[in-house]
Amino acid sequence: MKKTVLIAGATGLVGYAALKHFGSQPGCDVIALSRRKPDALFGARWLALDLTDAAACRAMAPVFAGVTHLVYAALHERPGLVAGWREDAQIRTNEAMLANLFDAVEQPALRHVTLLQGTKAYGVHVRPLAVPARENRSEMHEQPNFYWNQERFIRGRQTGAAWCWSILRPVLIVGCSVGSAMNVIPALGVYAAMMRRAGLRTLDYPGGAGRVAQAIDADVLARCIAWSGESATARNEIFNVTNGDVFVWPNVWPAIADALGFAAGDPVPLALDREIRPQEPAWAEIRRQYGLVSGTLKDFVGLSFEYADYTMGHGRTEPGPPALVSTIKLMQAGFTEVIDTEAMFRKAFAEMQAKKLLPPP
Repeated sequence: MKKTVLIAGATGLVGYAALKHFGSQPGCDVIALSRRKPDALFGARWLALDLTDAAACRAMAPVFAGVTHLVYAALHERPGLVAGWREDAQIRTNEAMLANLFDAVEQPALRHVTLLQGTKAYGVHVRPLAVPARENRSEMHEQPNFYWNQERFIRGRQTGAAWCWSILRPVLIVGCSVGSAMNVIPALGVYAAMMRRAGLRTLDYPGGAGRVAQAIDADVLARCIAWSGESATARNEIFNVTNGDVFVWPNVWPAIADALGFAAGDPVPLALDREIRPQEPAWAEIRRQYGLVSGTLKDFVGLSFEYADYTMGHGRTEPGPPALVSTIKLMQAGFTEVIDTEAMFRKAFAEMQAKKLLPPP
C-alpha cells in the first residue's frame, strides 16, 4: 500500500533520524514539518509550521489528506530544562501542539500514529527507578508530565477509529541533530573543541560519579519507529527501546575521547552549561579555523549543555541508582536490532564531523 509519512519535529534528534530513514525507503512519500528547514531533506517535502498555532495547523488539512503514518517527534522545551519537565505551562504547550496537528491529520487515509515518551514515564527525573522499569509500571497518576496528556488525547481520539498507535519509550538518545534540547553529541563535541583550542592533548571527563544506564542510537530508533508503523504486534502497544547493552559514563569516556581525537584524561568536574555555553567568541574562532557550518552555540547546541550536565551527573559524588528498562516486550514483539553503545558514540561524532558541524578528530 502507498505510504505517506508525516514527521512532526523533523529537525529534532528523533525527527531528523526518521527523516533520513523514511526518505531512503522506495515508494514512501515523506512530509517534514518544522519551524526551521532541515539541512538535508532526503527527498522529503518540507513545510514550515508552528504547531502552537491552531489556525495554521487547520489550514494544512488539505495538504495532509493522504497521510498514512504520523511520526510525532515534536517537542517544546524551555531554558531551565530539567525544572521545566514538571511545569504546567510546558505540559499544556506540548499537549496543545499534538492536538492542533492531529485535528488536521486525522483523515480517512491515516493508519498509524507513533508517539515518543521516555524514562520520565517511570519517574527517573524525581527518584530511583524500579529495576528494570517495565511498560506496565509507569507513573501516570503520580508525576505530572506531558506524556500522559498526549497519551490520553490519542487514546480518546482512537475510540471507534480505523487507525492505531504505538508509543515508544527510548532512553538517552544519541545521534546527529542541530539545536536540540537533549543531544549530548554537540555539547561534548564543542567541549572537546574548546579543550583543543586551549592546547590540551587529553580530554578530562567533566561529569560526576557514574551510574549504570542505557542509550539508544537515533538511527536504530528510527527503524523501530518504522517497524512499529507496520507490525501487527505493535498496534496500540507501548515499548521501551534501548541499544541492548548498558554503560557507565566514565567507562565509555575513553571511546568518546578517542572519537574526538584525544586520549582520555582524568575525572575533572566541569559544568558545561555554566562554563562552555557562554563562550560564543571562542566558538566563532573555532568555526572559522575549521570552516564549520554549525552556527552559534545557541543555534547549534540548544539546551544540550544543560542536558549533558544532567545526564552525566555533574556534581554527583557517589554513583547514582541504576536507570535500566526492560526491552523484553519489544524483542518478543519482533524488533531485535541492537548496537554497541561505544560504537554508537563513535558513529554519531563521525557523522557530525563529516558534515563539518564539529572539527575533525
